[in-house]
Amino acid sequence: MPNCKPTAVVAIGGNSLIVDEFHQAIPDQYEAAVTTVKRMVDMMEVGWNIIMTHGSGPQVGYILRRSELAIDEVAPVPMDYADADIQGAVGYMFQRAFHNEFQKRGLNRKAIAIVSQVLVDINDPAFKNPTKPIGPQLDEETAKRRAAQLGWVVKEDTGRGWRRVVPSPAPLEILELEQIKFLSDESFVVIACGGGGIPVVENENNYLVGVEAVIDKDLASGLLANEIAADLFVITTGVDRVALNFGTPKEIFLDNLGLEHARELYETDHFDSGSMGPKILAMIEFIERGGPAGLITNPENLAKALAGKAGTRFG
Repeated sequence: MPNCKPTAVVAIGGNSLIVDEFHQAIPDQYEAAVTTVKRMVDMMEVGWNIIMTHGSGPQVGYILRRSELAIDEVAPVPMDYADADIQGAVGYMFQRAFHNEFQKRGLNRKAIAIVSQVLVDINDPAFKNPTKPIGPQLDEETAKRRAAQLGWVVKEDTGRGWRRVVPSPAPLEILELEQIKFLSDESFVVIACGGGGIPVVENENNYLVGVEAVIDKDLASGLLANEIAADLFVITTGVDRVALNFGTPKEIFLDNLGLEHARELYETDHFDSGSMGPKILAMIEFIERGGPAGLITNPENLAKALAGKAGTRFG
């Protein structure tokens, strides 16, 4: 039966699958996915249709690190293939978690993960200025040693350690949009644009070619939300609400952010470019392109945020 419920695109961070440094194994990540899915199904039970996206920064980093360690035995994994690997593996985690939660609640619903390609511009300046963190946090000595050995670019990640950074070009077009929309309209829970999508460019023959980059999942998710005319765009993160002067004695939490105020704060560098900044930019772009409403909150407060009792609302 075609779906007629309001649709929310919900962007889940790749770090949300890593509870802490002691729970990074794949079974631990699956258990974290189960917790996330329960909150998604709670949304569905109060009337929302869900399209879910997810990050992949830590997971892509793990794949590339395994590839580096095995370099003398097997050919290295190109980054676009690592992005595709994560879409399949994390998509499988969420598909299984959704299936089991639907069984538990007696719901006749199905979930499906779509390997999603996203077009980028090969001349995007991001290719000359890598900024997107991937992989685990490292101490400064280890990070700089690997940078020297492996040709990495590394940067400090907001006081939380050092991480490898890679190019993060802007998403231009979601190439599987038609398939995503069709399945969502048919009441499937769609898991799409994992890790921001697999970055591809068009060559002189208009053939697609994968590139070594990671697209910001919030920017890709916002674009997806616009292109399917979503009623709500949700980004989950590690805090209940957006804050000014985060982590300082002058910290101020924001319940609502209009477009002009959000743009002013973003353009005056009130948000860290490695954490909250891209989320604010994604919300700005979503609203500027005609999106009706956005929400940033942490997963555990999602239900309260949907009821207007938590989170930061945009629009």
